[in-house]
Parts: sequence; structure tokens; C-alpha cells
Amino acid sequence: MPSSEPRPAPAPGTPSPFLSLHTALVLLTAVVLGLVVGGLARLGGSPAAGAVLAGLVSAGGSVPVLRSLIGD
Repeated sequence: MPSSEPRPAPAPGTPSPFLSLHTALVLLTAVVLGLVVGGLARLGGSPAAGAVLAGLVSAGGSVPVLRSLIGD
């Protein structure tokens, strides 16, 4: 169960991270899903361009779903 305590503020002068942990996890999971779908499409006999397109579409389409499923 997540704690209800607020997160401590970063020390002054410390740069904030480029991506939050939530964003990095969502994007990494989307890339992995895209690679799996593209690889399966290629193994299934699709041409390379079709497999790449299938992977890109699945990765892009999974980002909003993953964003809502993976909480902050």
C-alpha cells in the first residue's frame, strides 16, 4: 500500500531528472511491446516493412493504455 506521506523536496541546486520514473517505465514497456509484436509479425511471414509498421503502431497505441494502467 502506498504511503500517504509527501515526497521530500530535492535539495536546492540539484537538477531534476530528464524523465520521471513513471514516464521511463511506460516508454520502456511500450518499446518492448513494439519489438515483440514486430518480431512476431516478421516470424509470421509479414514483409519487413509490415513488421516494422506493426511494431510502431502497437508501441504508439500502448502508451496511453500503459500510462493509465501504471500508476504514479
